[in-house]
Amino acid sequence: MRSVLNFNQDWLYLPEDAAAKRPDSDFEAITLPHTNIVLPYHNFDNAEYQFISTYRKHFRLPEPRTDRRVYVDFDGAMIACTVSLNGHVLGDHEGGFTPFSFDLTDYLNEDGDNLLTVRLDSTERPDIPPYGGVVDYLTFGGIYRDVHLRYVEPVHIADVFVRPKTVLTTPGLEIDVTLRNQADTPQLIDIWAALEHCQSARYQAKLDVDYGPVTIPASEETRITIIIDSGTLLNLDSWSPNINHDVSELADASLRLWSLDTPNLYGVTIEVFKDRQRNDPASNLGKHSDSVYTRFGFREAQFRDDGFYLNGEKIKLIGLNHHQTYPSIGAAAPKRLQEKDADIIKYELGCNIVRTSHYPQSPHFLRRCDEIGLLVFEEIPGWQFIGDEDWQGISLRDVEAMITRDRNHPSIVLWGVRINESLDNTAFYTRTNALAHQLDPTRQTGGVRFWQHSEFLEDVYTFNDFSNDVQEPVQTPHMVTEFNGHMFPTKSFDQEERMVEHALRHARIQDKQMGMERVSGAIGWCAFDYNTHKEFGSGDRICYHGVMDIFRLPKYAGYFYESQIDPSHHVVLRAATLYARGERSVGGIDPLVIFSNCDEIEVYQGTAFKGKFTPDREQFPNLPHAPFVITGIEMKWGSHDYVDMRLVGFIDGKQVAEQLFDHRSLPARLELRADDDTLHADGADMTRLVFRITDRYGNRLPFTDQVVSFEIDGPAQLIGANPFALIGGQAALYIKAGHKPGTVTVRAVTPRLDPASVTLTIQ
Repeated sequence: MRSVLNFNQDWLYLPEDAAAKRPDSDFEAITLPHTNIVLPYHNFDNAEYQFISTYRKHFRLPEPRTDRRVYVDFDGAMIACTVSLNGHVLGDHEGGFTPFSFDLTDYLNEDGDNLLTVRLDSTERPDIPPYGGVVDYLTFGGIYRDVHLRYVEPVHIADVFVRPKTVLTTPGLEIDVTLRNQADTPQLIDIWAALEHCQSARYQAKLDVDYGPVTIPASEETRITIIIDSGTLLNLDSWSPNINHDVSELADASLRLWSLDTPNLYGVTIEVFKDRQRNDPASNLGKHSDSVYTRFGFREAQFRDDGFYLNGEKIKLIGLNHHQTYPSIGAAAPKRLQEKDADIIKYELGCNIVRTSHYPQSPHFLRRCDEIGLLVFEEIPGWQFIGDEDWQGISLRDVEAMITRDRNHPSIVLWGVRINESLDNTAFYTRTNALAHQLDPTRQTGGVRFWQHSEFLEDVYTFNDFSNDVQEPVQTPHMVTEFNGHMFPTKSFDQEERMVEHALRHARIQDKQMGMERVSGAIGWCAFDYNTHKEFGSGDRICYHGVMDIFRLPKYAGYFYESQIDPSHHVVLRAATLYARGERSVGGIDPLVIFSNCDEIEVYQGTAFKGKFTPDREQFPNLPHAPFVITGIEMKWGSHDYVDMRLVGFIDGKQVAEQLFDHRSLPARLELRADDDTLHADGADMTRLVFRITDRYGNRLPFTDQVVSFEIDGPAQLIGANPFALIGGQAALYIKAGHKPGTVTVRAVTPRLDPASVTLTIQ
């Protein structure tokens, strides 16, 4: 039967176009995901990753083939490759953001050594999306996503598409199963489907469906649809409890919807059997041929003229755009870092939607969005440019690959089938929309443009609004998919006035869109700073457009988004100030802007009570939690009566939060923390190592430019600059696990402050 094995280990890499006779000794041993070159986090030329490289993997089949077909599946390689096995060219793939596979079977040495070779072209080729014009992001090279080895029987499942139906009234389920027959004779098979609730360990095979027989012609594919009606789905008698629990607990097994707060996931297993005995179908399903498991959710998501509805409830969308690139490692982030990005956007920035600008993103990221209840608008690769017919053919293939790969994710509510900010092209975009609706009739389409009155061929008018306002929709459904960004780039070490204004611009737009009934929501540009081409970035080739910096650490704008989180999840109290006299024009901190989800805030300077304040509902009437804009907090120029400031937050009259500011603003300690205390010894797992220089109350000091040096002891390595010259008072490296278990200790030192250290375990 089917076997899918991780194929990331024991690769060899050479940053050259290597001939077949090149000795292995010239290559470096690496583990995937892999970037073709480790770069500084800024101040590098994109030409540095634009070269042809060679990847090799020697392997013996990890388990006997036993008449099965053997495939190699790539989740992504940037940007074009030729794949060979034992000297035989299997094929080419063009495009870096979608998965691809090759059948190895005919050229395998089943009982001996095999050599898989990937010639990878990472140049920015104008014949492959997103290139052809200038592009405001980088496509770092490498086999940067996972690779798997897949064994399947000649008769196997090629695809499963799970389609919940009318979940709010009479819920049902349609499961499209595409079956492939690679045998040279027709095959008669039976199909069995089992449904389970993923979050409940108490229930395993809850609902079984037997379907068949089905005849699949030789060397062809057949698609069948399994229909589970409402009566079957909701019949609790058919849901079998785990033997460790009482039947009375069946009430917990009723159908649960996927939502933002309760992202209930279900799993469906599809199994294929051959040679069933027809005279005894109840007891003999036949020979097991294949099995596929996929997750999905019961939910209804719909953009309407008056807004977005999830499970019949109108929800205002507030979100950020996400580039899936990282400092030093480019796009080659393992599962843990991909999942961490989703967690940051949901739990640290309080968003309910993310746009995958401007390409399909990691399966790990999308699976995490499913698990935590973060909505996704996913779009095809591109940026402003539309190429010739061949280029458009690759783009159409990207539409198909994206939707086929990702259409079971309940988090995805919209397909982006137009090249970001491109001009109208009726023929091309008629085709992309038709293809999307054919592949997935359950979801709407969007097409991101940057001017009103663009041709509207999609289901949702997705619009980049750079007016520093929210324009009244000319078409509905309407959603703002970018704002701010290049209109007001802001560094984490900019003057305080700019930092505050950057945050308030996000606050004003989100407040206004929340008061506009015909606007479904607004997705700001963007979550994190990112590397870009010289045509777009600052002098160090970073676009400082994020509400967090490139290390995923917050600016004041990040505080604004965090403050919109429901205080029942966590309380937020963040003053947008350094509390120093000379940080603003004229001096002082008036007005003092505080981002918080508290009801009231008290302000003290020293022992002096300065007042109790409420959110500024006059300027921000629509936000769930309006900023506090406080005037009259004095810091007189040249005065010696300079004292600490204390903020106290209240909810329902009870003190729930406190923030202190040191009037001296002097470095007091070096902080060091790792996001995780355990890594896997697979040679690829990573976690972020954050370091900051703070005052005695833990507030970041953005103008500390000291050099921090690191030592590491244990089976891991540091990725990033070491020593690191701080800019902005905070930064991060990555700790990358090796292949051996053990304890890892990282020690950081900087002049005039005590050292700091963290310890984690590799297991």
